[in-house]
Amino acid sequence: MDNSDENSVQFHGDEEIIEVIDLNETEQSPDDLADEFEDVDVGDTGDDEQEDWDTDDEMEQEKEQDDSELTFSKHTGSVFCVSLDPATNSLAVTGGEDDKAYVWRVSDGEVLFECTGHKDSVTSVLFSHDSSLVATGDMSGLIKVWKVETKQEVWSFEVGDLEWLEWHPCAPVLLAGMADGNVWMWKIPGGHCKTLQGPGCQSTSGKVLPDGKRAVVGYEDGNVRLWDLKQGNATHVIKGYDGHQGALTCLACNKDGSLVLTGSVDGCAKLINTASGKVLGVFSVDGGKAKASQEDAEETNSVESVGFCNVLPLIAVAYLSGTLGIYDLSSQVLRHKCQHQAGIVHLQWEESSSVVSTCSLDGAVRLWDARSGTMVSEYRGHQAEILDFTLNREASMAVTASGDHQAKVFLLQRPDR
Repeated sequence: MDNSDENSVQFHGDEEIIEVIDLNETEQSPDDLADEFEDVDVGDTGDDEQEDWDTDDEMEQEKEQDDSELTFSKHTGSVFCVSLDPATNSLAVTGGEDDKAYVWRVSDGEVLFECTGHKDSVTSVLFSHDSSLVATGDMSGLIKVWKVETKQEVWSFEVGDLEWLEWHPCAPVLLAGMADGNVWMWKIPGGHCKTLQGPGCQSTSGKVLPDGKRAVVGYEDGNVRLWDLKQGNATHVIKGYDGHQGALTCLACNKDGSLVLTGSVDGCAKLINTASGKVLGVFSVDGGKAKASQEDAEETNSVESVGFCNVLPLIAVAYLSGTLGIYDLSSQVLRHKCQHQAGIVHLQWEESSSVVSTCSLDGAVRLWDARSGTMVSEYRGHQAEILDFTLNREASMAVTASGDHQAKVFLLQRPDR
């Protein structure tokens, strides 16, 4: 495709062209990988209504039930986000409505340090690939990075309204998507920067692909862009009929980065080949077509989370209606509809099995066997909706974030292990 000015990379500082080295993890250290960003200097720049699904007796019974191993209750507002450190899976970071983030131990809930200085709700928290750094971002656009070993802030920057944060998979490089559509990339802690120019509408989600050379970014207008991080230009733009008919809500890629799944408020998930930019499939539980307008799209069954199974050719799509759709990747046939009592917020496949976990607005974590479509187990304990959750590598533990001001650690048991 023709890469016009709208897809070009914008540089801050002396307008130098960045020399980008080949991001080959086997030949270079993480710091070497990050050097591609070094040549350019940075300039200064009410409670949700819930339907009454259960009787009073059932609600009282659920209120008393707490299957969690540990409750983290330092937050004084809703806990919006949670991340586990990838190196050891022993530390969690949570961010909340109280303008605070905490790094704490999942074994005993002890706070290692508080990420202070935020001015608005902390909506993004995540550890770097080697767990040495943790990034926290708030709704006002203030982003901070902390060194875990020293418990000290090592970098901060203020941008416009922040939509998402993402670490590079093998380098100390942080990406951030903005409400104006731009995507910023910084080398941490040096702060050297470049920007991927957006289309002028909100960048709603983004992910660096496993090769570290490319990123996929979704936008409010329903378009998807695949970016070459070496050249700083969009190699493919999926738009119009191929794009979504409403804002993107979520993204996921398969293990080798050859395929991307996108989800949207239009009620559809799309499968995209990252090499060609071609749409290979469209998934909808309604079996219908996407709505023709943004206004109509908002009334449909929004896709909230998507993911690939690592061990079988299956994908999962979670809908706001509470349906978890399990699809066969090759035939694109809907295999199972796993129904929840309330809207699903997030899903995560286990690393090495056909079990997919979900959290939902009814405050429960559920494990589903994608082969049969049956629920394996259910975990309760929260008094409000679960807003985010994550699994450890072994899928023996889930850490949740909830509107009840708490994070919880659940130990997951299954008959087959």
